[in-house]
Amino acid sequence: MSLDLAPDTPATTPEARAPLTPSALRTIVRELAEQPEQWIHHVRLSTEERWYRRLAADDDHEVWLISWLPGQSTGFHDHGGSRGAFTVALGELEELSLGGTEQGLLIRRVQSGTVRAFGPDYVHDVRNTASGPAVTLHAYSPPLSSMAHYDLRAGGLVRTSEEGPDQW
Repeated sequence: MSLDLAPDTPATTPEARAPLTPSALRTIVRELAEQPEQWIHHVRLSTEERWYRRLAADDDHEVWLISWLPGQSTGFHDHGGSRGAFTVALGELEELSLGGTEQGLLIRRVQSGTVRAFGPDYVHDVRNTASGPAVTLHAYSPPLSSMAHYDLRAGGLVRTSEEGPDQW
């Protein structure tokens, strides 16, 4: 996969393409992670908050690079109806999600080389609970148009805010 660095907005065509499947997005991030020469030189670490950069954007998907220092997290969030996948290219993270009334809160260790893919209604919290930095690659289809944030309360997730591309 050759990576074209994208401008801040996706390319437009007369006819939008159908969203990619989580499986196709999984392939994109896995293959890109196997080519660090395409992205490693962009990585930055920030003590203020997670650092991120969009690496590529097209009509049907976009790819993001994110770095995480210990203690940094996303909080519970959705992806505005986009499908997605991410892989930990360096380090390890922890992912929290709700598994329904039968399973409750699910906590997964996501180690280097692991790929997670999800559908358009997925809500999760990703965090660096390790002692060192982590770097991840993310792909979304269609490109992100919004993200809602949630608080986890006794009764479940409660939506607290929403942000759009102008805040990224």
